[in-house]
Amino acid sequence: MLKDNLSEQARCSSNTTLLINLLKGNYIKGKGDEYILVSIRDLEDSEHEFLLDMLYESIHIPNNKLTREELLNVPHIRKYHEGWGRQGDRALIAIDEENQKVGAVWYRLFEENNQGYGYVDHNTPELGIAVVENGRGKGIGTLLMNKIIQLAMAEGYKFISLSVDPDNSDAVHIYNKLGFQKFGISGTSITMVYRGSEH
Repeated sequence: MLKDNLSEQARCSSNTTLLINLLKGNYIKGKGDEYILVSIRDLEDSEHEFLLDMLYESIHIPNNKLTREELLNVPHIRKYHEGWGRQGDRALIAIDEENQKVGAVWYRLFEENNQGYGYVDHNTPELGIAVVENGRGKGIGTLLMNKIIQLAMAEGYKFISLSVDPDNSDAVHIYNKLGFQKFGISGTSITMVYRGSEH
């Protein structure tokens, strides 16, 4: 009987932990009734190569995409990672239950004379995001986006921007759902802005 009671208590405790994490947004939906715990934490200095991997994945080029080394060294791309760790740089990574890195989100401030594709002004960080291929479509990206928005607002930013290829309709749809609005056009990309004061 005692064993049964302890088992019931353990089950209830486990369910309570699951509910708390669901409410906190730390679980994503897996197969069937399965939930997968995803932890979000700050990027560590030793994980810079993973950030570069995710930056490469975030660049939407459907055909004839350059190699990672080639693309990340193109001047208008290199500005997104060169000297990472300067003031205003922030990055979060997602870790699954097997302690595997499954995605990252980051932002950086740019200046008028060195603009990113999603540039609004020197006080508005521009974010980027990517999820590993086998982790897509599970809600990891949305979880990362919500966390980076919370972080940016907590750090006092009134706005946060991003640049997205209009042909990447899935991403545009998600950004709209999260509260981003079209701000303008930069080359062939749409600049979208999240206005913290409106949320």
